[in-house]
Amino acid sequence: MSTPMMMVSGASDGIGFETALQLGQQGATVLAHARNEAKAQDTVKRLTAAGVRGARPVWGDLSSMAAVRALAAQVKAEAPALSVLVNNAGVFMTAEEATADGFELTFAVNHFAPFLLTHELLSNLDAAPAGRVVNVSSVAHQRGRVTVADLPAPRRFDGYGAYAASKLLNVYFTHELARRLSAKGSRVTTFALHPGVITTKLLQKGFGMAGATVASGARTSVFCATSSAVGASGTYYSDAREAPCAAHANDPGLERALYEKSCELTGCAPLPLAH
Repeated sequence: MSTPMMMVSGASDGIGFETALQLGQQGATVLAHARNEAKAQDTVKRLTAAGVRGARPVWGDLSSMAAVRALAAQVKAEAPALSVLVNNAGVFMTAEEATADGFELTFAVNHFAPFLLTHELLSNLDAAPAGRVVNVSSVAHQRGRVTVADLPAPRRFDGYGAYAASKLLNVYFTHELARRLSAKGSRVTTFALHPGVITTKLLQKGFGMAGATVASGARTSVFCATSSAVGASGTYYSDAREAPCAAHANDPGLERALYEKSCELTGCAPLPLAH
């Protein structure tokens, strides 16, 4: 049996590093993503020192859609068959900032980058026996609100509001992607999750608080990536168990509209829906 290839974005620290570590310890070949080559190489060194074999560096600035495409090209070269894509990387911004693509930075890194990266890698995920896309959302999605008019940037910015909206977008994307993958007959499945309130740079910067360990924070991502006990594609998880997402996070009409707008803004072809 060939070794499964799995990619983790934002693997240089926090939950991402611990996720890469746990997946590697389970025998996967991990493509460890960081913002630049030096950080990615350092991440692989630390994983290797911790006993992970065969970890490989990939890199790209997720605030740039051109860099996301370049990252996808690296992953395609390393993993013709990609078993798992863990969209883990995320930011919390306290001030509004626009990217070169004209996106608000929180939305760029937390929504548009994983959205585009997933589409760029779907053929590689399809080439695996049962590819999975794992989207790290947050319980903060419960307080998020977003409409099509908020893309590519919230009409009114505040740091927490943008973060919560981006995490809601992760859930919306997971639902819509699950429908469209099913419609095309793909074996690829997708899941969203809340990792817990974990002590990370994002939590300390954004909320000024501490939480549980990163080891516990990686647990649900690893479960969604590897467990045979996962439920239907599109399911939301917390504490390695299926959990309800917010009531307003189930809106097929809005999910479709946001998906189509995101395709338009990132320049990727939408997956068809069944008619």
